[in-house]
Amino acid sequence: MAIPITVLDCDLLLYGRGHRTLDRFKLDDVTDDYLMSMYGFPRQFIYYLVELLGASLSRPTQRSRAISPETQILAALGFYTSGSFQTRMGDAIGISQASMSRCVANVTEALVERASQFIHFPGDEASIQALKDEFYGLAAMPGVIGVVDCIHVAIKAPNAEDLSYVNRKGLHSLNCLMVCDIRGALMAVETNWPGSLQDYAVLQQSSLSNQFEAGMHKESWLLGDSSFFLRTWLMTPLHIHETPAEYRYNVAHSATHSVIEKTFRTLCSRFRCLDGSKGALQYSPEKSSHIILACCVLHNISLEHGMDIWSSPMTGPMEQPPEEEYEHMESLDLEADRIRQELIFTHFS
Repeated sequence: MAIPITVLDCDLLLYGRGHRTLDRFKLDDVTDDYLMSMYGFPRQFIYYLVELLGASLSRPTQRSRAISPETQILAALGFYTSGSFQTRMGDAIGISQASMSRCVANVTEALVERASQFIHFPGDEASIQALKDEFYGLAAMPGVIGVVDCIHVAIKAPNAEDLSYVNRKGLHSLNCLMVCDIRGALMAVETNWPGSLQDYAVLQQSSLSNQFEAGMHKESWLLGDSSFFLRTWLMTPLHIHETPAEYRYNVAHSATHSVIEKTFRTLCSRFRCLDGSKGALQYSPEKSSHIILACCVLHNISLEHGMDIWSSPMTGPMEQPPEEEYEHMESLDLEADRIRQELIFTHFS
């Protein structure tokens, strides 16, 4: 459907006199197919976001002609799902590229403010037991309440002297730590770690590690791959299996851990700003970190609204570090090793 629009000056849109909202784009004027193709989400989901974020996006100013919350949200969704500020996206809702950028910043901060509302571990024992039961039903791995891994998201170079964001490929990135449940819902997300840090170092310095070391969720554990050290609360695969029981443990571990690999692929497929196909995020590390977190919040909200993440098209397999980087990752934690051996003997023998 062709919608006549006029692209207006961004400062006039955001800061005119009298705080009169401009509403050039009406959701009811277009089809769900159009909204899905342009913004990646259906009408009712967008209406929910308007209700959720509207107060934050309508902060009173002494100026007018502000962009409506609805238009700001469409602009941000367009960027998150396409990874581009292309004129086509701004033209569709009647704002300039500069206004698109301002809208993305506003919506991103509004979503980040609500991150703890949508990204968290369950707080009651019944929900924790439900997590264990669901994971056990997948591959008979007992005691698991989440799967942890890291994913790199490319960003522009902060400056020529700062090498802390240069990853092993020689590219600038943030190394993001995430934990998901069996549905792919994220229960912990830390997006601020420099790309030069290896996965085990990110986890070691994370608030997630501090919480589990302090005794959160006793008699439960996360599953992590061989890029992490074995811990009493983090079960990793055996580097070399020597018995049938150890082989079965590794198979069950791999099948369970694949949940987060699929979650990463879906995140990058739905939110193309994260996958690098449109280039690195052209923001500072702090702002890039917030954009990644905002996408994670949207990911969880979409699950709450019945949008099955596994139905999204997926890219190829997630790249893993070379095998030789795993060789030094076996744990020196004797208690953790004892727990893993007991787990293998009790459940996989």
